[in-house]
Amino acid sequence: MCGIVSYIGDQDPVPILIKGLRRLEYRGYDSAGIALLDGSILSSVKKAGKVSELSDQISSNTIKGSCGIAHTRWATHGIPNDVNAHPHLDKTGKIALVHNGIIENYDAIKKTLESRGVIFKSETDSEVLVQLISELYYNGDGKLDFKDSVKAALQEVVGAYGIVAMCSDEPNTLVAARMGSPLVFGVGDNEFLFASDASPIIEFTRNVIYLDDGEFVIVKGSEYSISNINSKEIVTKTLTKIDLTIEEIEKGEFPHFMLKEIHDQKHSISDTLRGRLNLDDGTSMLGGINDHIPSILSASRIYITACGTSWHAGLIGKHLIEEYARVPVHVEYASEFRYRNAIIDANTILIAISQSGETADTLAAIKKSKEAGALTLGICNVVGSTISRETDAGIFTHAGPEIGVASTKAFTAQVTVLIMLALKIGRKKGVSLYRGKDLIKSLKNIDLNVTDILKGINKIKEVAKSTFKANNYLYLGRGVNFPVALEGALKLKEISYIHAEGYPAAEMKHGPIALIDKDMPVVFIAPQDDTFTKILSNIEEVKARGGIIITITDKENDALSSLSDFVLVTPKTHKYVFPINSSIILQILAYELAVCRGCDIDQPRNLAKSVTVE
Repeated sequence: MCGIVSYIGDQDPVPILIKGLRRLEYRGYDSAGIALLDGSILSSVKKAGKVSELSDQISSNTIKGSCGIAHTRWATHGIPNDVNAHPHLDKTGKIALVHNGIIENYDAIKKTLESRGVIFKSETDSEVLVQLISELYYNGDGKLDFKDSVKAALQEVVGAYGIVAMCSDEPNTLVAARMGSPLVFGVGDNEFLFASDASPIIEFTRNVIYLDDGEFVIVKGSEYSISNINSKEIVTKTLTKIDLTIEEIEKGEFPHFMLKEIHDQKHSISDTLRGRLNLDDGTSMLGGINDHIPSILSASRIYITACGTSWHAGLIGKHLIEEYARVPVHVEYASEFRYRNAIIDANTILIAISQSGETADTLAAIKKSKEAGALTLGICNVVGSTISRETDAGIFTHAGPEIGVASTKAFTAQVTVLIMLALKIGRKKGVSLYRGKDLIKSLKNIDLNVTDILKGINKIKEVAKSTFKANNYLYLGRGVNFPVALEGALKLKEISYIHAEGYPAAEMKHGPIALIDKDMPVVFIAPQDDTFTKILSNIEEVKARGGIIITITDKENDALSSLSDFVLVTPKTHKYVFPINSSIILQILAYELAVCRGCDIDQPRNLAKSVTVE
């Protein structure tokens, strides 16, 4: 959730660290800070609020050094303020540390340190760790150098962490470690960087090492070594080349990353499909799972686990896999699944979905399922991510980096992968060639569909301008489009702060209908398929109560036109591709409503892009 960036090398660290923090803003944060080592002098500046405020303060309080650490904090323990911001310094002012994660046993350690006279300045769990390191380094038996003091401290803490630390008594040195919170190590030409993801690194080097849990790095001058936190055993790691460009992580001509990423869907979905469709055989080609097809075909049950938007993609995947593969699918919130006594055995498949590949609850669900003997498959967007390495096999989406906190192109790419997965299993289990070809033909036209939808933005803007003062929104859909309603409501809540709910259309009469009045916009997802007659009746019910009706359909007709205040039409397509089309319309609607309300779209309050703590 928080963001770490650190630098050691021949360049001035300050602009590198500030730019790195700005590239990590999308992860969500409420304060930021920086610490630098200049020989044996350690200096630090930290500030609640935006990185721009930190940058302004640094310009008026000149600090310099040869290496430095920086951090954006998303509050867990302690309110957002200057004192609780990172980096945290020890009692001597000689050790600085940045930390992502949670130290679960911080309270017990804190009480022990307080009994030894340590006075804490902040309310954070992270300060406990830097004070513990200090106690071991300065008040121990003198046998531990700085790196060994950090290791010893980490062996005493329970929880999740990605850390980088430095000490003025051992200048030109950085130490870093990872346990449950992502950390990427960039290896350049006489310069090294640590970051929570690759975005702050790519301007300086394409060569990175993705650290695994339990790994510890020490960088001293122009050399580095990697070992295990619990031993002195040296770990040999392979450099990975980042396939990412600066342009991909910048807004370009767009006012917000979210709008850019909505437009990216003109090619991100087709990029995810590229080379994976076989029209002649009416099937998909998914090389990442080929070795496990027999196990997938013989599975007695499938669990899909995810969080947030990815969970909604999983609900669509359930419809698709059960339709084509005829195997029961259970969709679980990872945060619930990890604590539930679910039925998992060697005949179980777990499909874990995550944009970042670092979601803490989803990783815990994978671990639990592997221990029970299940085959684990990952669907994620980030090559080298923990989920891509921890699962037995998987399928990458090719959405490209997603910076906006509210997921757009990652969601449609996930649904695209699930369509291909369902088709792959279905064709192996007897789905006809005709049905396979029919679905693939629609998938091949999807970039044209997206282009047509984007041409209709002005009509969606009209809806937003007419309804942005609403305090509540209701989204209704049936069958495979019920998850689309959930996703539409989530997008609206995330970026506009309008309360919104998604419901199965038929369930409206079991409660939500009581809320409908002349001020309530109701969005109906109404493709003209076998559910259309039923959903038309639901529209009539809202009309009778004076609600504002916004209908998304693939073919306008007189009945819809007379009942609806607004009709938004998507290109005609396969019923299982329609959820992608309608989701893009809902993304644009949420975006335009947030624009009308003057919201901070790319950095909505209280939200983080990648939830790496429980």
